Amino acid sequence: MQAVVYERTGGPEVLTVREVPDPEPGEGALLVDVEAAGVNFRDVYEREGRRPYTATPPAVIGVEGAGTVAGTGERVAWLDVRGSYATRVAAPRDKVVPVPDGVDTDVAAAAMLQGCTAQYLVSESYPVAEGDWVVVHAGAGGVGLLLTQLVRARGGHVLATTSTGEKAELARAAGADEVVVGYEGFPERVRELSGGVGAAVVYDGVGRTTFAAGLTALRPTGRMILYGAASGQPEPLELHSLAGHGSLYVQRPTLATYTRTPELLRTLAGAVLDHVAAGRLDVRIGGRRPLAQAREAHEDLEARRTTGKLLLLP
Repeated sequence: MQAVVYERTGGPEVLTVREVPDPEPGEGALLVDVEAAGVNFRDVYEREGRRPYTATPPAVIGVEGAGTVAGTGERVAWLDVRGSYATRVAAPRDKVVPVPDGVDTDVAAAAMLQGCTAQYLVSESYPVAEGDWVVVHAGAGGVGLLLTQLVRARGGHVLATTSTGEKAELARAAGADEVVVGYEGFPERVRELSGGVGAAVVYDGVGRTTFAAGLTALRPTGRMILYGAASGQPEPLELHSLAGHGSLYVQRPTLATYTRTPELLRTLAGAVLDHVAAGRLDVRIGGRRPLAQAREAHEDLEARRTTGKLLLLP
C-alpha cells in the first residue's frame, strides 16, 4: 500500500509517499480501505516532533479519516487511529464509528475531529443557552464554521473573528451575526451587541494573538475556553486577574478527554454525524489533495490559507 511517512535526516522534517506493507490488524481491529484522511494541526505538530503527538520516525502520519472495511463494505470513520495518511489502516474496532446513510464518506472524514470538537465545546465545555452572545475566533476555519452553526442551532448569537474579508463572508454564510476582521476591537464590539453585558463564552483556537483580549470580552462569570493555539501559547496567566475581570472561568479542554471511552466517542461522533445526515450541519471541505501532496497540505494549513477542512485522498 501507499503511505505518507515522516522522517528526520538532520535537517527539516520530510514527508514522503512510500510503498509499505499492509498493516496487519490484531485482535479487535479492522482492516480499512481509506477513502479520505483529515489534515490537522496535530499532524503538523507530529511532523515537527512535538510531544505528546510524536511516534518514533520513520512513521506513517495522520490520525483521522473514513473508509470501507475490507471484506464487509461497512463504512466507518475515526479521529484517533495512527497511520491514517495511507491507502489502508488497521483500526481498533472501539475507535471507529459507523457512517450513517445520507453522509458521504469524505464528509464523514471531514466531520470527525473538528465536528466532535465543536460539539463538545457547545454542549459540555460551555452549554450554550438561547440568547447567549458567543465569540468564535478563526470563524472561517474548520472548527469555527461548525461551532457557529451549532451555537446558532442552540439559539445563541455569534461574533466571529477572521483574518481576511474573504473569510468573513464564509463566517457570515455559516450564520455569524457579526464578524470582526483582524481581531482588533472584538471585545468592545461584543459588549455593544450584548447591551453592555459581554460574551457568555469565548471559544479560542488561536491563542497568543487573541487570549488576553478575550478575557476583557467576557461577562461576569463568563468562560474563556482555549481549545487550540494556532498563533502560539498565550502568556502565563496570573490567576488572581480572573477576579478582576468578573470571577471568570478558564478551561483548556482536549478532545481526548471527551472521547476517552468507546461509549463517549460513539455518543459524541454519533451526534455530529446525525446533524450532518439531517442537514443541520454543513461540513465545508476547503480542499482535497492526493497523498503525494501531504507536505503542501501542511504548508497551506500552517500559512492559514485554508478554510473549512483539508483532506488527503489516497
